[in-house]
Amino acid sequence: MVGHLKGRSSSRREAIWIGYHVTEIVALSERDPKVSPEELLAGFHPSYRFGEVSFDTYIPDPAHPSQAEAVERLREFAASMDRRSTSGGILSWFARKAKKNSPGAPNGVYLDGGFGVGKTHLLASLWHAAPGEKKAFGTFVEYTNLVGALSFTTTVEVLKEYSLVCIDEFELDDPGDTVLMSRLMRELSDAGVKLAATSNTLPGALGEGRFAAQDFKREIQVLSDQFETIRVDGEDYRHRGLEAAPEPVTAGAELDTAQQHFPEEQIFAFDDWTALTNNLSRVHPSRYRELVKDVDVLVLSNVTTITEQAMALRFVVLADRLYDKDVPVVASGVPFEQLFTEDMMAGGYMKKYFRTVSRMTALAREGQLGEKAP
Repeated sequence: MVGHLKGRSSSRREAIWIGYHVTEIVALSERDPKVSPEELLAGFHPSYRFGEVSFDTYIPDPAHPSQAEAVERLREFAASMDRRSTSGGILSWFARKAKKNSPGAPNGVYLDGGFGVGKTHLLASLWHAAPGEKKAFGTFVEYTNLVGALSFTTTVEVLKEYSLVCIDEFELDDPGDTVLMSRLMRELSDAGVKLAATSNTLPGALGEGRFAAQDFKREIQVLSDQFETIRVDGEDYRHRGLEAAPEPVTAGAELDTAQQHFPEEQIFAFDDWTALTNNLSRVHPSRYRELVKDVDVLVLSNVTTITEQAMALRFVVLADRLYDKDVPVVASGVPFEQLFTEDMMAGGYMKKYFRTVSRMTALAREGQLGEKAP
């Protein structure tokens, strides 16, 4: 039995009764979410997936000692943060003044390593362990979106009151972002804000292969000088000891397969691949979190290889939001190993694309095999 529901979105919603449960079917391709600057700022905290992680829940791989070393260094970094600097008042002013004028060690830590070695887990653990209530945690693109929503000056004024600013997946995709983030990090560091970042690229090599990095060497060096680099080696934990990615489901059987695997009450997003990607080109990436916020399972039909760079970068953002929310994926079409072209996988954004393939594969394994990555 199928009926129509009036929901929180203007998009089509259907209700399917399965036994005693009601499954709602929505279409991301029909959504056009709106997000205020206040809502953007309120979202700067670890996602559901990393909402309760800690240094104790991170399991270092014995084959890669740098993982255990990174945990200990981050524990020390969290312990070194002056609790008085988060209390406000005259003590906060003196603490900030001392930090601003003190030479020597960088004011931040930078976790460098391949995709799937647990860098985001470690960054979120640092956020949870650090003292104070005013802390920010977001991806690189979320900070650039915040500047676009609030203005650069307002963003600095807001974030300089925080004790810690964490930037996940720190990557510079164009000269404008290079200058923007170097200025932001410099001003926050001067204000005494502790910084922490993750990336697949050493801070001195940011931007290589994407634009004429030598033309922006000064800005990139400013970024590098803000951080102590901590190397995190290892294999992609999402696939450690597990089988290869599952085969795509048969076209036409996507929704039935998803409902069999998730028979309990859920909200399913069911989209044709072309319709979804067309909508992604119309919705700004800053709104992708809102786009999927109530979705429990994503069902995709007829996935094809992305051939346009702009769309590929937009899908990277969507994949991050899906992974943050731990949304299982059931899909037909090409396997996610073929999500991007060979040229893309060998180009300047290759690390972003490898991360996306890794994350989408993990979500597909969960959706189609019921296996969660460790």
